[in-house]
Amino acid sequence: MKINLLKLTGLSAIVLSSLPAFSEGFDHKDHKKLFGFDIPWHQVSAKQTITGKVVDEQNLPVPGVGVKNITSGVSSITDPNGQFKIEANANDVLQFTYIGYKTQNITVGTQTSLNIKLAVSADTKLDDVVVVGYGTRSQRELTSAITKVDTSQFRQSGARNALDLLQGKVAGLQISRNSSNPNSGVAIQLRGVTSISGSLSPLIVIDGIPGGNLDLLQQDDIESFTVLKDGSAAAIYGTRANAGVILVTTKKGRKGPSQFSYNGYLRHETLYERPDFMNATQFREKLASGQYVAKDFGGDFDYFNDLINKDNLTNYQNLSVAGGGDKSSYRASFTYNKLDGFSQANSREQYQFRMSLTQKGFKDKVSAMFNIASNINNANLLGGGGWETVLVKNPTESYFNPDGSYLFTRNITNEVARLAQEKNKRSQQTYSVDGKIDIDIIKDLKASAFVAYQRNQFVDNQYRQIGSQNSVENGDSPGGGYAYKGTRLEQNFNFEPTIEYNKAINEKHRLTGMVGYSYRYEVNEEFSANNRGYTNDLFEENNLGSVPVGVNRIGIASNKNDNTLIALFGRVHYTFDGKVNFEAVLRREGSSRFGKNNKWASFPAVSASWEITREKFMENTKWLNFLKLRAGYGETGNSGFENYASLVTLSTGNLYPFPGNNWLQTYGPSRNPNPDLRWERKREYNLGVDFAMFDNRLSGSIEVFKRNTVDLLYTYTSPQPPFVQSSIYTNVGTISAKGLELSLSYAAMKGKDFTWNIDFAGSTIDNKLVTFSNDIYKRDMVEFGSIGGAGALGNAYRTYEGRNIGEFWGKRFAGFTPDGKWLFTNRAGQAVPNAQINTSPFRDQTDLQPIGNAIPKYYLSLGNTFTYKQFDLRIFLRSKLDFDALNTVALSYGNKFGTQGNLLNSAFTKYAEINDTYMYSDYYLENASFLKLDEVTLGYTFKFKDKAFRSLRVYAVGQNLALLTGYTGNDPDTIQDVGLGNEINGRSLGIDVRSPYPTTRSFVFGVNFGF
Repeated sequence: MKINLLKLTGLSAIVLSSLPAFSEGFDHKDHKKLFGFDIPWHQVSAKQTITGKVVDEQNLPVPGVGVKNITSGVSSITDPNGQFKIEANANDVLQFTYIGYKTQNITVGTQTSLNIKLAVSADTKLDDVVVVGYGTRSQRELTSAITKVDTSQFRQSGARNALDLLQGKVAGLQISRNSSNPNSGVAIQLRGVTSISGSLSPLIVIDGIPGGNLDLLQQDDIESFTVLKDGSAAAIYGTRANAGVILVTTKKGRKGPSQFSYNGYLRHETLYERPDFMNATQFREKLASGQYVAKDFGGDFDYFNDLINKDNLTNYQNLSVAGGGDKSSYRASFTYNKLDGFSQANSREQYQFRMSLTQKGFKDKVSAMFNIASNINNANLLGGGGWETVLVKNPTESYFNPDGSYLFTRNITNEVARLAQEKNKRSQQTYSVDGKIDIDIIKDLKASAFVAYQRNQFVDNQYRQIGSQNSVENGDSPGGGYAYKGTRLEQNFNFEPTIEYNKAINEKHRLTGMVGYSYRYEVNEEFSANNRGYTNDLFEENNLGSVPVGVNRIGIASNKNDNTLIALFGRVHYTFDGKVNFEAVLRREGSSRFGKNNKWASFPAVSASWEITREKFMENTKWLNFLKLRAGYGETGNSGFENYASLVTLSTGNLYPFPGNNWLQTYGPSRNPNPDLRWERKREYNLGVDFAMFDNRLSGSIEVFKRNTVDLLYTYTSPQPPFVQSSIYTNVGTISAKGLELSLSYAAMKGKDFTWNIDFAGSTIDNKLVTFSNDIYKRDMVEFGSIGGAGALGNAYRTYEGRNIGEFWGKRFAGFTPDGKWLFTNRAGQAVPNAQINTSPFRDQTDLQPIGNAIPKYYLSLGNTFTYKQFDLRIFLRSKLDFDALNTVALSYGNKFGTQGNLLNSAFTKYAEINDTYMYSDYYLENASFLKLDEVTLGYTFKFKDKAFRSLRVYAVGQNLALLTGYTGNDPDTIQDVGLGNEINGRSLGIDVRSPYPTTRSFVFGVNFGF
């Protein structure tokens, strides 16, 4: 079956008929006008069978097109080859309808065969074909919660990570980027938290490769993203789909002459804001007034600016060529991308090549597709940190001695010296090769085989010069250089054969079935070595043996681990009369990660949809163009934990002398075995509505879901005996979630020269830890979110059974004593000093209380797209509402007690009353709700009379242009909003870090050129 990926281009309808009697709008009355007399036999109604074929704008057959005789009420649909058959009399009107195309009415004449060419409609945003995992499905036939985002909807400001293109574009999908650091990743979460210790991120599938490497994706190579949100959509991927699935489809060649495309841009970042610490003048004023006691060194320094790369310029260049003929097509692209960080010594330079080739043969019964992708990048990892250090440094003290040498003091790192005297770089190579062969065995039966191999390897190189602060202050080898070299190799192999059956029965019934087998093998290995005590800086890390091995100076480590996953899966899809769809999925999967008693798991799913507007009783509802109800249930799993977690593992002990003066290594068990260890299982219900109304000007979808994740994986205390170790990794708890998602698109204005389109995405969710104990393993709560900084402040979160995820638990502020000492509210509601607060972990005893929640209640985004003649303007806003953040910068540096470094100016205004040690309480929790003008794009498209030039568009983008918030810390958008409080990419949920990468504005200038 051939299904075309459609683009909304607004083509006009063409009816392929050589006689005027068969063209639209021509009926028997026109015969009278033409010939001047009645044809006697013309008025005789002769019942006949009309056959024909429906094709799209590329002359490819379109299955599932609704064919209705609106005179008699009889209806039919096209089969997988676009063929149809329907009974009609002369002068009856046949109506052809298909999502994404204009409806066509054809009056039947004497001809019994019609060829219809559909015209793409510019009035609907409903996608036509969607990748659903191991196949495709027309939008009309979808039964699950699936969202597709194509190139026309991508963000415009340049992607550091491919998933940056999706931020704010999919309701229910949270993509959290904590900084503009080019070497930082993104944290991803779909429909809330699904696990405590397992994987929280959706499974990434690139061109059919599960677990695809995002480093192999550049923005101009991506055709679309498809997000499988609910369990019925994701169940086909089994134990890796608990957190959802994101399918990435890359661009391929198409039939036609060779087309070259060039896309390039330059991006520059400027400082948006920085924490408001005192400068040297303000510092001296506080000393002179007696408000602060510290030493004045006589200088005036702002080393924050010395960490900034003021000349940063990101350079992105992509060139591609694509084309093809009747039997083959190709596409190749090359990308150069130099990402300059806003910080000194902070960059990423990468070269990427991607090529795809499709070939048909054996009378078009066999087709083969091959993809090759490679990415070579070099990253400078030295910079990006140290911001806290320079902010809190006494602004009157220099980083240099009077003779110009670097000044080192053990209480603070000299960040300027560190950037000059140390090295930390990574060289990485990533490769992917895959191929797929499709064979049409007989009519309606197709076999496919897919194979893929991925390899990712990087080498880390670090060196600290003999004169660096790290070397000078080292106690084991003072003044000796330090060198480190480490490497990691990740490989995986995938093999997936499938068989698909597609059959149209009696015009109103269509059945599609698919069965498959999956095999995946992963192996990872690492090696690292470091040494200290180098007497010169000649070899750096390239000759680790150039210094004699000494006690406490050398380190060496290596490891290797692997896992295997095998699955059998199947899917059946049934369509009745083009309006009712039913789908069932079953995947049976086994993983080497599970215990020997639970190696295999089964994941079923069922879903259905009903297109109400195709019913006869909806014919006169003109304002409603499309209405479909969907309902589904599906089960998925989570195997995203470390290899060998179910097995006994051994660790080394001490060396002991044996007879004969031999020293032998001892080993002992480091992990308890768990033969019953199994996958986490998510059971999810989803109810959805898709609609289009007012002549397709307003379209959208509403999703309501409820789910439970059971058998949560976590570490519990184990009895000794019978267990050797005091803890065991096992399945116990349950997490629940329920939520609502809304997506809307509205064509606000449509004129000859001017258009205005609005896109909205919004979601809300309620996430709870339902249970955390069973009859064997007992635990009331789990703690997350280390606060760090000055004082032993513990964790910010306690998630108790039955309570919401993301709750801050701490002391409730009750004021200050007259001399500035903390007062907090106890369980009885009394204001007491800190020494009288009970911090017990038992909620029936503790005085700690739920004081806020770090998970936004509402996620909202709004996109406005304007076009005027050849100009285009996009304005994109994002908002997160009703959530709290812990301002740790204020907690540590808004307190005058016990420090002689620099402080926030607010320490002498907002927080001036404090005269006590550091405390964690709701005093430092703030409402972090915000509205951000996230992206504005202005472009102009040139027109050419010469057909050799297809297109030329120049554009400019401003990102992070304005922020409306009452939060007084750093940009609340950079505060992590995913997870339970566990650390992800160096950040924890809801905790505003003390040393944030500076918030920046970025300005992009780019050009897209096709020839």
